[in-house]
Amino acid sequence: MTRERIHQIIFEADTPKGKAFDIALLIAILLSVLVVMLESVESIQQQYGSLLISLEWIFTILFTIEYFLRIYSINKPLKYIFSSMGIIDLLAILPTYLIFTFPNLHT
Repeated sequence: MTRERIHQIIFEADTPKGKAFDIALLIAILLSVLVVMLESVESIQQQYGSLLISLEWIFTILFTIEYFLRIYSINKPLKYIFSSMGIIDLLAILPTYLIFTFPNLHT
């Protein structure tokens, strides 16, 4: 897939694939938030903790791929990286990697 095609799918919501991408991304965000919420309930975390952590990693990997595809597909990557949306995207994936790097941060 070309950079232009990736850009069109990710950044242009007026195309069928762009709309599908946006809907899939919104569903992934909502499911990710749900996983984090469920993980915060002690009884659920005790019973399904490893599943929830696995799901959290799956979402983090998907969001990381999306983040790097956004950077790859635009002409001025630094402009995106330092934009408010780029910073928000980075802050969305960073905590999971920090927990992996510093396991004591995870409670």
